[in-house]
Amino acid sequence: MTATAPVRRTVDRVRTKTLGGPTEQVDRNALVIAPNEVHNTDPFLLMAEDWFSTPGFEWHPHRGLETVTVVLDGKLEHGDSLGHAGALEPGDIQWMTAGSGIIHRELAYHNEFAHTLQLWLNLPGDKRMVDTRYQDLRRAEQATVASPGVLVRVVSGDTSGVHGTAETHWPITGLMVTLEPGSSYTPVLPAQDRTFAYVVAGAATIGGTAVGDGQIAWSDPMGGDEPSSLDLLATDPEQPTTLMLFSGKPIREPIVFGGPFVMGSRAEIEQAFADYRRGRFGQVPRLARL
Repeated sequence: MTATAPVRRTVDRVRTKTLGGPTEQVDRNALVIAPNEVHNTDPFLLMAEDWFSTPGFEWHPHRGLETVTVVLDGKLEHGDSLGHAGALEPGDIQWMTAGSGIIHRELAYHNEFAHTLQLWLNLPGDKRMVDTRYQDLRRAEQATVASPGVLVRVVSGDTSGVHGTAETHWPITGLMVTLEPGSSYTPVLPAQDRTFAYVVAGAATIGGTAVGDGQIAWSDPMGGDEPSSLDLLATDPEQPTTLMLFSGKPIREPIVFGGPFVMGSRAEIEQAFADYRRGRFGQVPRLARL
């Protein structure tokens, strides 16, 4: 029996990150995925890029979502109401399930410098209140796919027969891809997934479309059960191209934002604020800085 050849994906739209900052928390920031068109981005709700030294993001709550924080440069200090505390270095990734409620903080280690990407992931209604969970995915421990000119760090899901180490509540393929000039890589992805590729540095042709530094390319679900593929080609002749590629099936359920909470209704948002005020997310740890 002959295996079905993957259907080649194309890019449906390209967006350029919106620069902002400085703010009371960060030296500067950018919005890569805006939360105002979730019907076009689900299961990905928001992605921010931040450069900060002090004060960073002091204790704050979350409920009803997962966050994926990628350290691009510097060193990120973190702590949470589950008792975790530590520091993440470039290439390390933090995968946090806020679920029923968590309080955490993200600071630049020793108030020096941190450059991060943080992606908010949607959860289906029956998983929004799961137990909170924290995963440190150290760069040295991440699964990899390597060939001449290509290095893929597999954060979650499967690619090229390699399985990522992150445990997920919704099937998500997460890849950090580094391509030397002129090199290419073609991941195979479920056709029902929505996929994005964000160019962190360099330039690329993604699904036949030119995408530059600071731009994000979207490929929408194709339908059907056959596998699909997305061609990635590094086109910057001067430096390696780094891409963040995530793929997941849209959940297609009601989504309501309420500050740091993501739920399915306004009533659930109000309940989240009430539970937080009543201390049901746990106590803010009295942890000294690392």
